[in-house]
Amino acid sequence: MATNASYNAKDIQVLEGLEAVRRRPGMYVGGTDIKALHHLVYEVVDNSIDEALAGSCTRIEIVIHPDQSVTVTDNGRGIPVDMHPTEKKSALEVVMTKLHAGGKFGGGGYKVSGGLHGVGVSAVNALSAWCEVEVRRDGQIHFQRYERGYPQEPVKIIGKVKKAEDTGTQTTFRFDPLIFTEALEYRFDTLAQRFREMAFVTRGVTIHFVDERSNRQMTFYFEGGITSFVRYLNRNRETLHPVMYVEKEIEGIGIEVAVQYTDAYTESIYSFANTINTVDGGTHLTGMRAALTRVVNDYARKSGLLKDADPNFSGDDTREGLTAIVSIKHPDPQFESQTKVKLMNPEVQTYVTQVTGEAFYTFLEENPQAAKAIVAKCLTSARARDAARKARDLVIRKSALESLTLPGKLADCSERDSSKTELYIVEGDSAGGSAKQGRDRHFQAILPLRGKIMNTERARLDKILSSNEIKALISALGTGIGDNFDLEGLRYGRVIIMTDADVDGAHIRTLLLTFFFRYMPQLIEEGHLYIAQPPLYRLAYKNQVHYAYSEADKDKLLKSLGVSADKVSLSRYKGLGEMNPQQLWETTMNPVNRTLLLVTVDDAAEADRTFDMLMGDAVDPRKRFIQTHARSVRNLDI
Repeated sequence: MATNASYNAKDIQVLEGLEAVRRRPGMYVGGTDIKALHHLVYEVVDNSIDEALAGSCTRIEIVIHPDQSVTVTDNGRGIPVDMHPTEKKSALEVVMTKLHAGGKFGGGGYKVSGGLHGVGVSAVNALSAWCEVEVRRDGQIHFQRYERGYPQEPVKIIGKVKKAEDTGTQTTFRFDPLIFTEALEYRFDTLAQRFREMAFVTRGVTIHFVDERSNRQMTFYFEGGITSFVRYLNRNRETLHPVMYVEKEIEGIGIEVAVQYTDAYTESIYSFANTINTVDGGTHLTGMRAALTRVVNDYARKSGLLKDADPNFSGDDTREGLTAIVSIKHPDPQFESQTKVKLMNPEVQTYVTQVTGEAFYTFLEENPQAAKAIVAKCLTSARARDAARKARDLVIRKSALESLTLPGKLADCSERDSSKTELYIVEGDSAGGSAKQGRDRHFQAILPLRGKIMNTERARLDKILSSNEIKALISALGTGIGDNFDLEGLRYGRVIIMTDADVDGAHIRTLLLTFFFRYMPQLIEEGHLYIAQPPLYRLAYKNQVHYAYSEADKDKLLKSLGVSADKVSLSRYKGLGEMNPQQLWETTMNPVNRTLLLVTVDDAAEADRTFDMLMGDAVDPRKRFIQTHARSVRNLDI
């Protein structure tokens, strides 16, 4: 193929300094979306946490200002400000403006650290419209300002500290709107969850978080570390025994594990490496899981609770109802990428297996009542899993015999390319009828559900598979469930929950979200699950019809029309069935006009706890939640 484009030495671009970060932000902070925006804050706070891990910092303060700038202050040692021997400029300027520069590559500054790529704070600086750093060190306050990564002047002294022992670093930055072009705003709850996790896995550090935009603030301090974390996750569950905790150092690697079994049907296991939540796990998580399965099997056999003829428990059996945290501190962790979602060090698996195995076996021998309860739980889980497998096989066999027929109530679409198709899960037959008539049958399929589906938070898979509504849902999606789940089989690229804007609709939506979160989390992780946003109001004025999707939307619309509510014909939709097919298409299903909310799980631990609180067996936490939030409820239909 002929081409006229030149490709010579002059065509090889060298991106100097921080220009590489601005050109390819995805490589350094994962993109330019809300997640990446939060990642900027985490990178700066990680540096303060590293000071805490080095034993030099006890307090970290994070403030979001009204202009969306963020200040992070710590009482650590303060970034060095003296002249760098080879760079011939202040070490502070080197840290802030050079990629792969920092105190974490050896040289004794840090024993363990989360910020190991040396691109963290310099990448934040590069992606900020402006950034200011104050360092309290050697009795003086040193200062430097940067704009889009470039220092505006050399490091200068702007004052003296009140006490000689007063040291630390304060970084204030404002993200660059040229990079983060969407109208993005920091989310208090997302940041608070991350800071809570950091405080759990960094014992003895106080994290104070203030949002000046809304006057909200929270302080996190946990003397019990990850033991407190496990108790926090299990506070709405019935536990089978006290938390088993072990802490040990092997070959310079610190290992902490906390384990507690509950009466729940799902597992809640989280892993951390140098305080960073490794959401995709890694060798430390694999090591802990392997140890727990082996120890439970060994103990059950030795104590005669598992007979010779019985098969060993599987990993799934030994993890049902398990809440566990594994946190390691490693001087040289290998992560899969800059965003540090998976730990790769092979030696960690061996050490974690050894430490967890020894401690957990001792715990079972010293607590025979707890051990019996755990093994009994595993036996019930194994039987239920066997029943679920038979039920699943029956569903699969039945489908095969009926040549993979889809549920009768499903109105399928003609398009076969799953990247173009959508499945609307609709409550009730009347809304289902409207949706079937109003849809574009080329790419939109409709599955009406009758009534409320089972609460999957309070049932095992074998029971869940006996529900016709859930069987129809699994069959329509084509992915299978449990051990057989395969995202490749997904028949629709977008799975959209469309329920009424009333209490029953909200409940059905929550039941469906619970099912997907517990049994098909990959759908959420891969961005396939959405929630439709039907309008709340229809406004007719001067032969024109307008739709409003919220109270604020309605007020805005009335203002733009220049009229008061009594001058327009205003009707409030209670259900989708009240809309005719054309209205439903125009407002909720037409890709040109509609609003879809993508379901994401920013913080799995917090989502886990929330579903457990809202949908689990314990009534008191749910009652407290309702009492706390009752005043903020709007448009309640009873």
